Amino acid sequence: MSAAQNESRKRSKKRYVAGHHNKRWKGSRELEVGMEGILITCNMNERKCTAEAFNLLSEYADKLYGPEKLQDNTGSSSEEEEAEEEDVDVALKKEVAQLQASGAKQERRFQALDSGANNVIFIRTQNLESDKLVHHILSDLHTTKKKKSRVILRMLPVTGTCKAFQDDMVKYLTTFLEPWFKTPNCATYQIAFKARNSSHNKRDEIIKSIAGLVGKLNPKNKVDLTNPELTIIVEVIKAVCCISVVKDYTLYRKYNVQEVVKEDAPKPDVTTTKTDPNKPEQKEKQNTGETNQEDKKGDEENDKNVPQDNKEADKDEGEGE
Repeated sequence: MSAAQNESRKRSKKRYVAGHHNKRWKGSRELEVGMEGILITCNMNERKCTAEAFNLLSEYADKLYGPEKLQDNTGSSSEEEEAEEEDVDVALKKEVAQLQASGAKQERRFQALDSGANNVIFIRTQNLESDKLVHHILSDLHTTKKKKSRVILRMLPVTGTCKAFQDDMVKYLTTFLEPWFKTPNCATYQIAFKARNSSHNKRDEIIKSIAGLVGKLNPKNKVDLTNPELTIIVEVIKAVCCISVVKDYTLYRKYNVQEVVKEDAPKPDVTTTKTDPNKPEQKEKQNTGETNQEDKKGDEENDKNVPQDNKEADKDEGEGE
């Protein structure tokens, strides 16, 4: 074999090893079964969405849980000054020894991972309850009406994950849903289901099986599609099913941070003055009202057929019995 051929084989081998290494590194930063965190949807700009998410989550997490304390920040200032004067190798060995002695791996409170779907990021959480954090954020935004993000659309907590196959989902949910729905606990509920990059799950079958499971846990659990006490969120991305049970899903506009800060539509004034429908002014108002009702119905029909970015194709989100 010639020298040129040997060199070509070496280069091919290097490329293969490098590509294999990159693939493994990327896989370690993807959404996987067993993780907890927050799914955040955005409108095209994922990089900016990630930055906004870190700022927003850190702001409220510091209020709820206090500032994040990292292991490498412990110690007095004098000890830090002495460490700076130490030889680099000695300092490195000292740090390794401390980590081995503690037996704990340093992990941040929030870590951005690849969700496996476009316009969706996954923030993995550590040492906090993502459902309580997200509810606290939306509650504050709903009260203050202060807009704190531009590209974030919805924030959905993920308190449980399993394989995205119907049998695995039902088996996992049998235990997962007990704190909310198993006797003596009961509540009105709805199911919000959405699948991304996954075609092997049929929406109606999944909703029906989950509803049947909730009914078995306690027959007093009832479906309420208007104003339920609890909402079971089921988000399937590729082979991972993300699950959570949340409160105030309708009140907080399906956990949409853009919609929740908007002012509620004012209710029409109710007048006690008697009106004559035969008067020209009243006829005109009556005709206008009928036209507005027809336009509203037309808009609702369009909303059912044309998904919008901010609503994220709400038709795909099922609420079932």
